Amino acid sequence: MGAFSISSSMRNFNIRVYGLWLQDGKVLVCKEPVLGKEILKFPGGGLEYGEGTIDCLKREWMEELNVETQVLEHFYTTDYFQPSAFDNTQIISIYYTICPTAALETPVFNGRETCYFQTIDETLTAEMSLPIDKKVAAMLFQTLKQ
Repeated sequence: MGAFSISSSMRNFNIRVYGLWLQDGKVLVCKEPVLGKEILKFPGGGLEYGEGTIDCLKREWMEELNVETQVLEHFYTTDYFQPSAFDNTQIISIYYTICPTAALETPVFNGRETCYFQTIDETLTAEMSLPIDKKVAAMLFQTLKQ
């Protein structure tokens, strides 16, 4: 990470940025192994020091799916305390709706995770592994119902 120093108080936060690609009542999700357990999550990942949230999202989608994306709009940012299930940090997740700038055949397997479209319905919330993703899945379902 270079010569940058991060204060100990900053180490208690883990900022995550995710992209929601919506298509025909479905959303792109990824199955990924984490600490010996397979989780279902939205594509995205951790903000790196010196990076803006949109740059992070574009980098993560390029790393995970090898596709450039256009950010459409902000969808949700965590507005409550969420401890990490994996370490001693507080999770802050930011979600954007996105659109890839090139065609993407699904499912995509990148050697570590598999990404595919999942129907946005009442079961999506239960299938998502991470608490904030569950909330966002429920929000997506409510938005589609309107």
